[in-house]
Amino acid sequence: MSGRRQTGAKILIPLFIAFLGLAPLVNVASSPRFSAFRAIDIVRLIASGVCFGAALTALAIFFVGRRSS
Repeated sequence: MSGRRQTGAKILIPLFIAFLGLAPLVNVASSPRFSAFRAIDIVRLIASGVCFGAALTALAIFFVGRRSS
């Protein structure tokens, strides 16, 4: 039972991080002034990229860890 719980957490955490990255990305992309970025828009895009990178890394570690065991 605890193995199943750990597996669920290993999937849900990267999906949650990806969702956190998607929210600011959609917010900036839907702005009518998309071509005229301000400093805060750039910070939001960087934060979004960090969240996506963390989510992809966590998913890769999850799947590689499953294959090797």
